[in-house]
Amino acid sequence: MIDKNRIKIFDTTLRDGEQAPGASLNEDEKIEIAKQLAKLKVDVIEAGFPIASPGDFESVKRIAKEIKGPAIAGLARAKKADIERVYEAVKYSDRPRIHTFIATSPIHMEKKLGLTPDEVLNQAIEAVKFAKTLCNDIEFSAEDAGRSDPEFLYKIFTEVIKAGATVINVPDTVGYTQPLEFGALIKSISEHVEGVENVDISVHCHNDLGLATANSLAGVLNGATQVECTVNGIGERAGNASLEEIVMNLMTRRDYFRKEVDIDATQIYPTSRLVSRLTGFVIQPNKAIVGSNAFAHEAGIHQDGVIKDKRTYEIMKPESVGFPGTKLVLGKHSGRHALYERLKELGHDLDNEQLSLIFSRFKELADKKKEVLVEDLEAILTEEILPHVPEKFSIDYFQVVTGNTTIPVATLEISEENKILKDASIGNGPVDAVFRAIERITGIQAKLTNYMIKAITGSKDAQGEVSLDLEIGSKIYTGKGISTDVIEASAKAYINAVNRYFAKK
Repeated sequence: MIDKNRIKIFDTTLRDGEQAPGASLNEDEKIEIAKQLAKLKVDVIEAGFPIASPGDFESVKRIAKEIKGPAIAGLARAKKADIERVYEAVKYSDRPRIHTFIATSPIHMEKKLGLTPDEVLNQAIEAVKFAKTLCNDIEFSAEDAGRSDPEFLYKIFTEVIKAGATVINVPDTVGYTQPLEFGALIKSISEHVEGVENVDISVHCHNDLGLATANSLAGVLNGATQVECTVNGIGERAGNASLEEIVMNLMTRRDYFRKEVDIDATQIYPTSRLVSRLTGFVIQPNKAIVGSNAFAHEAGIHQDGVIKDKRTYEIMKPESVGFPGTKLVLGKHSGRHALYERLKELGHDLDNEQLSLIFSRFKELADKKKEVLVEDLEAILTEEILPHVPEKFSIDYFQVVTGNTTIPVATLEISEENKILKDASIGNGPVDAVFRAIERITGIQAKLTNYMIKAITGSKDAQGEVSLDLEIGSKIYTGKGISTDVIEASAKAYINAVNRYFAKK
């Protein structure tokens, strides 16, 4: 008898997943993924379609020889040559499986196969009988079952079970069915197929309408004991049901499904990243379970809740799937609490006045770039707190007009205590024009002895940090300025140096 409370995970990343356009893998890459799937503890690895090519055959054969733990399956059409080819590849496994299939929907039987339903039935029976002479574990799939006549499915499944099938698979090959509809189909199969209590009912759902995971779970609720899926949901067209989504639904909502899986969930994230790297398929940031934003929080309300208790906004621990951990993204929606916690992590325990100053600068920066990074915070701290230079002058406004056929002109408005000072100047370039305008406004004649600019982070919206030395009189005064605009950063650095001069007078 089949354990109805345990769901087997059948991974077809190396077969159906690799059929995704552009996802072709070489033999060594397939071995690397298969080893990781074994670490993940999937029940079955469908290693390929051996008759498709000599390379596919050799890959399946090598996986069967080297990978221990999961059953190793190969796919075969309901043809003797295909089945023999599969067995020649999987026979080296401790747990070999032959997976044979034939289409059962009216449109497939008529248009693709050119066969009558009776001919399809006989071919399926003969295929399973022949496969059984080679191997004990036989899976039979009724391709396009989602659009097949249920009565015909009952008949063909009953007969292939009699012929020796140990697994009957119900594929929603084109992602056509809806969850309630697919669940009802699985329930009806479990009620009308003779001998079904002695075999696994498997589901294989595609994502053409975005319902692969929902349909698979509907199958589980209605009697399926095996789910066929791929890492990151890769596969033909819109892909397959995502392994990570299936597993974590069953684990996170064990109270609802009341089913067990033997997967090592801590290997989910590493497996996802490996498949992404080897196939070249980038994982969308908001992808459930494994996307880079899956455990990231930017909204201030969410961050405040997560800081107090992660369960407020996280229904599973990131560590449970091997994810590095909760990520508080500092952006324009973040609040003081998240900023304070990040600064504490960096070793800066600020008082309320200092925090207010940093928070104000943080919000200004967050409006200019998508994410404020640790390096950005350190730069703001350096500029504002460590140490703070009294500001005799501060820039209120600047405008620069420049171009390859235009003489650069800079116009500035600078505050000096309670006075507003304005002036403009031309220069050899936009930065030079700004520096000359500052000199006119402050009355300081200085010699620029050093000027350096660097990007604080590596992104395209990175802040620029300008460091410069001004020789005023016989002394050197260093200034620093930070901004996403290098001209503004330069102006801030110049004013900072001038303020240092006045602070030491």
